[in-house]
Parts: sequence; structure tokens; C-alpha cells
Amino acid sequence: MSFSGEIKKELCRQTGGARHCQIAEQKAMLLYSRSGTDENGAHIFRTENLEIAQKYCLLLKKLFGLQVVRQEGISAEAAGQMTEATGQMPEAVGQIPEAGHSRQEPAAELLEDRSRRGRPSWCVTVRDAGAVARITDTVEHAIVRKDCCRRAFLRGAFLVAGSISDPNRSYHCEIVCGDEEAAQTLASVLADLHISARTARRKTHFIVYIKESSDLADIIGLMGARVALMEYENIRILKEMRENVNRKVNCETANINKTVSAAVRQIEDIRLIERTIGFRSLPKGLDEMATVRLQYPEATLQELGEKMSPQVGKSGVNHRLRKLGKVADAIRGDQGGEREW
Repeated sequence: MSFSGEIKKELCRQTGGARHCQIAEQKAMLLYSRSGTDENGAHIFRTENLEIAQKYCLLLKKLFGLQVVRQEGISAEAAGQMTEATGQMPEAVGQIPEAGHSRQEPAAELLEDRSRRGRPSWCVTVRDAGAVARITDTVEHAIVRKDCCRRAFLRGAFLVAGSISDPNRSYHCEIVCGDEEAAQTLASVLADLHISARTARRKTHFIVYIKESSDLADIIGLMGARVALMEYENIRILKEMRENVNRKVNCETANINKTVSAAVRQIEDIRLIERTIGFRSLPKGLDEMATVRLQYPEATLQELGEKMSPQVGKSGVNHRLRKLGKVADAIRGDQGGEREW
């Protein structure tokens, strides 16, 4: 299962305790799944994830007291034709009776819809006109004002239209929106939760996306996926440790290469001076520096300074080696030659 799938599976087991949070979550699930009311006035919610469909059924039960029945192995279109022909809902398969439930209560159907895009999906349908009116009115007038409602709204939007990439590969979260208004609404909710999100157009849709690793951790935590958050943080810590180690190794490698190149150049300059004018013609201090450098070609500047008498600091050693380089350059200029590498 993908990382997004694990998060959604965990979120499907959670529902806001307060009624206003449940309404906010249902509103987001309808808005970002582009479900709603069909031409016959039935309330429709579609998803390709059975657990998300079951959670939506749970919200219908908690908010509106709707008994949800399940019919398997039949398309939503066929179920609709059966209902119109008989005037009754198809008999449920595997329905669990509940105490106090009356057959006269409006019910919702959870149908396996195998006709969409050639792969199974799930369709939750409410046909009772009174129940549809209550659902529509409640969702349309829902206002997301509190942080708990904003978290529930974000959870609902992510469940039906969101994805988070595997943190081992990259940091990216996006939620697909049907139009620009829906994208701006979600971006506003995220801003109220102190998460910086961006919007972009992708073909006929808009997306709201986040790429900062810290913001992704905040989103997972705000939605309530605590187990997934721990997994994400463990991956992020290990990934940052590997990146820091690689960065330090690359830095050390670059420093070593730089030191070796400088040492090769310095020894070349000193040997040129030795072959041409000799060390005796050098100013006091430079002759000793040239001798020590030849004796210890792999030594660092600090080690070279400790070999001299009296000892010289790193800056002093570097200054003398630069002077030797200028002497060698002057010799090459007189000879009309170029530096040999």
C-alpha cells in the first residue's frame, strides 16, 4: 500500500466528535469529490475506495440518522432502474439490522458501481427527497470557522482528492479541485491553519499543493493521522541524516582535492626555483619554507608551520608559499614559458 493509502486508511477510522466538525468533513468530501445531486434529485457520493464510502455512510448515519444498506455486484445504474421499476430500494446484501431501525426511515444505498471507467468504484445514494433536502441544506450552509472544523474539512478533502508522495523519494502533497473557487477555499483553510500552500492549474483542474517537509508533517498531524505522522517523521529524520552525511563527505572531498591541487602546484613552483636560481637566492625564510615543503609534500599548512624553526602559523605558511609562487611566475615570465601541470 502506498503512503497516501496508509494515511487514508487511518483517517477513515476517525470522525470528528462534534456535529459541526462532522458537517465540515462531509462538506469537503462532497465538494472535492464533485458529487452532489443527480438529475433525478438523488443525493450521490462516488469514490473508488470502499473504506472512504463506508466512512461517508457513517457520517450520514451520525448526522441524519440514515440507515445505510449495501448491495454488492450491481452497478448504480442497474440499481436505479430496479428502484424505478419496483418503487422500492433493492434488498440489501449483508445488511446489519439495528435496534430501533424502521423500514419507513429514509435509507442510503452503498452500491458497487462497476460501470465507471472499467474499474470498480463505490456509489452512496440517498433517494428520499426529505433526506436529500436536509443533507443539501446542511452542507450548503455549513461555515468552517473553528480550527477543529478546519482540520475536519482538510481531512475530508484529502480523503477524496488528495495524495502525499512517498517521503523516501520526495516531499509533495496535493489536492485536486474541480474549479478555482474550490482551490481558493482550500488554500484559505490551510492559511488559517498556518500552512503555506500554492495553487496551480493542471489541464481542466486546479490543484492545491505543498512541498515543504515541515508543512507536510503539520498537515498529517492536523488531519489526525498520528501513526502515519510518526512514520513520516522517522523517514524524514533518517533522510536528513543521510543528506547531512553526504553533504559533509562531499565537502571533505572537495577540500582534499583543493589541498592536493595546491600542494602539487607549490611543489612544481619550488622545483622550478631550485632548477633555475636555487634556494640560496631566496629571501630569508622562503628558502626554509621551500625545503620543508619538498620534504613533506602531503603535509597541511599547520603541519608545515610546526616543522619550521621557529614555528609559523597557518597564515604565515600560506603567505610564504604565495611568495614562492610569485617568484616562480616571474621566472616563467622571463623564460616566456607557461606553468606545467
